Amino acid sequence: MDARHWQTAERFLEHLKLERRLSDNTAKSYRRDLVCLAEFCDRHEIPAFTELRSHHLRRFAAVSHAGGLSPRSIQRRLSGARSLMNYLIREGQLKSNPGADVSAPQAPRKLPNTLDVDQMAQLLKIEGDEPETARDRAMLELFYSSGLRLAELVGLDLGAVDLADGTVRVTGKGNKTRIVPVGRHARTEIAAWLKVRVQMAKNEEKALFVGPRGNRISPRTVQMRVRYWALRAGVSQRVYPHLFRHSFATHLLESSSDLRSVQEMLGHADISTTQIYTHLNFQHLAQVYDKAHPRAKLKKP
Repeated sequence: MDARHWQTAERFLEHLKLERRLSDNTAKSYRRDLVCLAEFCDRHEIPAFTELRSHHLRRFAAVSHAGGLSPRSIQRRLSGARSLMNYLIREGQLKSNPGADVSAPQAPRKLPNTLDVDQMAQLLKIEGDEPETARDRAMLELFYSSGLRLAELVGLDLGAVDLADGTVRVTGKGNKTRIVPVGRHARTEIAAWLKVRVQMAKNEEKALFVGPRGNRISPRTVQMRVRYWALRAGVSQRVYPHLFRHSFATHLLESSSDLRSVQEMLGHADISTTQIYTHLNFQHLAQVYDKAHPRAKLKKP
């Protein structure tokens, strides 16, 4: 590493240590990233950090990406470079930050897992007359019927579900309330649960779903019950509460393609969050096309 780069990096790291009181691990990460930036400057004959420009940092990001570094790690490197530039501005060695408008490549968005309609129907075939079983049937049906988050389902109170109107009033992220339709099967199972709820719930408990001690059911208990019934049903993939929400959205879009309505039912503030399910929907359509369209399959030579 060029001595000028090293001296500047050392002053900056000392500044971070004294004024920002970084942990040892964070300081080590900054040091590693600055070493990479200094080596980049050496290779491209950039004599000092103050000579870096936006196009240099974009190339730095591109080279890091080509070397197999993840977008998140590249963003961390760029963040360290911007912090260094801000330090040099403070020291009067720079007038503007060349890294201000440079961003890392976006990580490919991972598509959520789902269950298909047949798998979901298999999972929801829960037999038994015990109050705990009636509760579980109601919870799982409501998860799939209305696409609720785990915290939303656990937070439901008595009266949140209007069986006559077929709706549930949900308090979601940001304490925002929305009203979501409840399907016929879910209404039937909730009504059955309400008839036996008194056998499990404490007298003063207001929660719709209660745990073994009669208080509001915990998220952990719901997760355990979901896994229990998935194993009983012989579902091969890992099943968890949010999987019902993903499946709800995907199946709804497969039937209606009404993205805006699905956004409202899921309680997404930004429709771009809901659009992830359109990719899943396209995957399903592509599979149907490949199987059904007479010109979809290429003949082998």
